[in-house]
Formats: sequence, C-alpha cells, structure tokens
Amino acid sequence: MGFFEGVREDIQAIFERDPAATSMLAVLLCYPGLHARILHRVTHWLWIKRWRLLARWLSQVVRLFTGIEIHPGAVLGRRVFIDHGMGVVIGETAFVGDDVTLYQGVTLGGTGKEKGKRHPTVRAGVFVGNNANVLGNITIGENSRVGAGSVVLRDVPPNSTVVGVPAHIIYQDGKRVLITDPKDVKDPLSDVIIALAGEVREIKERLGIGEAVPVPADATSKHLQAVRTLAEEDTERDQYRFTQRPFDPEYTEIASGI
Repeated sequence: MGFFEGVREDIQAIFERDPAATSMLAVLLCYPGLHARILHRVTHWLWIKRWRLLARWLSQVVRLFTGIEIHPGAVLGRRVFIDHGMGVVIGETAFVGDDVTLYQGVTLGGTGKEKGKRHPTVRAGVFVGNNANVLGNITIGENSRVGAGSVVLRDVPPNSTVVGVPAHIIYQDGKRVLITDPKDVKDPLSDVIIALAGEVREIKERLGIGEAVPVPADATSKHLQAVRTLAEEDTERDQYRFTQRPFDPEYTEIASGI
C-alpha cells in the first residue's frame, strides 16, 4: 500500500471511531495519533533500510511533539487509531494488527532484558483502554478488549474482555466468564485465598463438619443464564445516556465532550 493511501485510511478510521472528529482540517491539525502514525511510516522505512540511528533520533523528535513513542522497529497495521495518545509507548518488536484502537497511556512493552521477540502481538480489531499495560511476548486475540488500567501478562483468546491487575478474562464470545478457582486469577491475593480455603477445610475436618451440599446442575444453569452479556449492559447504558438531556447540569458528566 502506498504512503498517501495509508494516510487516507488512517483519517477515515478517525472519522469512523471518534465522534469528536468534525472536519478534515481538524483531524489533520489536532490529532497527534495521526501525526505519530504518519511519521512512523518514515522511521520504520529508515529502520528497515538500516538507517537506524537516524530512525531512532527521528522517533524521539516525534515523541517530543506528540507525546507518543513508537519504536521504528515496531510493525503497525492498517487503520490503527491512537486516540488522544499522550503517554503511548510501543516497543521495538511489537506487532499491531489492522483496525486496532489504542487510548492514552497504553504501553505495549517488555518485561525484562530478554532478546528477540519481547513485545506483544495485538491482533486485528483489538481495543486497548487508557493506561493499560500489555507486557511481554504475548498475543491479544482478534476483536478482544483490554480494560483501562489493566496489566496483561499472558495470552488473551479472541473475542474476549480482560480487566484487572493482573488481567483476567471476564467475557468471552459475548458470555460472562465466572471464576470459580482463585488460581485462574493468578495474582498474589489468589495464593492467600487458596491458603485460607485450605485452612477452613482443615478446621471443618477437625470439627467434623461435612462439606457443603453441592449446587444442583439446573440451579447453576439458571444462574449462568441470569448473567447478562457485555452487549446487553452496553445497550442499557446507552439507553440511559440518550434519555438524558446532554447539557443538563443535573446529568452532565465531568468528562462530557471529551
């Protein structure tokens, strides 16, 4: 794909994903994510042509003016949208697929001084919320969502939503994922919970208290059916937003208009 055709696609992606984009001139002048994307094409070309010092220096100049640091060695796909952008860092061996959206403060970084592929692979259609950290040689599957402020340290399957520190799956293929084993969270607190559960079990055995009666399968099924999908929750929130007058002081949020 040619340089100007790629820029045209990036501009179109901004209009499609950001309702604040009002005109072509505003997008060209006021979107640092677009500026960083355009100049990354230049630095990446210099990098693969082995003008690496010049490429690195130019990427630092871009960071100075946009607040976005994209290593010249990183590979970015088509229609990648970096919204707001301040504080975004994309490492040397990162791969970002087509139609990915990154918000401010996102880091696609490494976890140490390992060599080779040490940064994430973000597949097509992924959404990464602000201040999320995706670290290491891991893969974020197609059309997944990373919640704001999350720290992702392991692979995420396609069509999933992950949140938390460290991140764990809460939705997959539109269905809520219920965590029944603390080991699935894999954070320091899960080890504490496992230890406490073991102590409770030991105390019950000493007191001669039997195990709890297992929940019938039909009750579990009803509980799972009662869990709403992410799409249903989003729909309810949208209905609430649009029923309020957008500039009524009683209902206007602090972040309205951003």
